[in-house]
Order: sequence, then structure tokens, then C-alpha cells
Amino acid sequence: MHPPSDPGDADLLRALAAELARDDEAGLTAADGRPLPGPLREVLVLAAAALAAGRPVTLACHEPTLSTQEAADLLGISRPTLVRLLDAGVIPYDRPGRHRRVQLADLLAHQQRCHHAERGGAAVSDRPG
Repeated sequence: MHPPSDPGDADLLRALAAELARDDEAGLTAADGRPLPGPLREVLVLAAAALAAGRPVTLACHEPTLSTQEAADLLGISRPTLVRLLDAGVIPYDRPGRHRRVQLADLLAHQQRCHHAERGGAAVSDRPG
């Protein structure tokens, strides 16, 4: 997002940032009339202040990522076993540098698939033969 070219808009952004930073109940509310949650207000204050100062703003969501040891611990398996799953393409991963990083969402999806497979296998083996 680029800073405003109109000085009046920059003044408005400065005033909005100051009001939001000063007062928990200030100005903006959700559609149902409730005050905005604190984290959203903080983002708006930072964005408004940066734009008013003439700096461009980019908003990006960060997905939680885990090291291979953290991912293995979460799944209850050894790190070498996890690495074999990653190398086999069973669980996606990134390698931004030297170390593999696993997105939490991908790990939880794998865990869910395994639980469904276990339940399906148990249901079949429980049937009388």
C-alpha cells in the first residue's frame, strides 16, 4: 500500500493513529458495534502511522513453522523418521536455508490423515470373520 499523495489524507491518518493508540474504545468498531480487538487496533495504528509518515506498508500473514525436531515431537516420532517422511514427500516442507521447516498446518493435516487411516483400519479388523 502506497502512502497518500494528499497532505490532508496524511493528516487524517496521523490523527486516526493517535486516537486508536490513545483510546481502547476509539472511533472504529466492528459491524456489530463492539470495539475492535486489540491486535487489530495495533495493526491499524502501525499502518496508519507508517502511511502518514510517507512509508509504504505491506501486510502479510505468517504461517507457524516448526523445526524437524519440533515437528517430530508433535507427532511423537523420532526426527530421523520425520525426515524420511519429508524426503518421501509424505509431508511438504520448505528449506529456506540449510534446515528443513515444516508448516504447522501441513503437519496437522498429515496427523489427521493418519488418524483417519488408523480408524478405518481398526473398523475393518474389528469385523467378525
